[in-house]
Amino acid sequence: MQSTPAPAVPATTDDRFVADVLESDLPVLVDFWAPWCPPCRAMRPVLAAIDAEHDELRVVSLNADEQQATAIRYRILSMPTLMLFRGGEPVATLVGSRPKARLERELSELL
Repeated sequence: MQSTPAPAVPATTDDRFVADVLESDLPVLVDFWAPWCPPCRAMRPVLAAIDAEHDELRVVSLNADEQQATAIRYRILSMPTLMLFRGGEPVATLVGSRPKARLERELSELL
C-alpha cells in the first residue's frame, strides 16, 4: 500500500477540529477528502493557492477516512466536500471538485 502524500493545506483532526475550525476568528474552509478520491487530489493545488492568496480565510483539510467522527457529524457523504464555517457554524457546503476561478467566485459570494 502506498503512503498518501500530505495534503497541500494544513490538516486538522477530530481532536483539533474545535480549536482549528469552530473557535477560529477567521472563516474556515474545510476540505473533507479521502486518499482514494482522484477529484480530491485534483483540488489540492487549488486549495493550496486559495489558502496562500486569501488572508481573510483559513483552509484546512480533514481526511474523512481517518477522522470519521467529524465527517459523520457534518454528514459528509461525497468527496471532496468543501464546507465553509464562520463563527463556529457551517454556512455553506460545496460538493465536488471545481476550477479555482469558480471556487473563488463562490467564496466571494459567501465571504
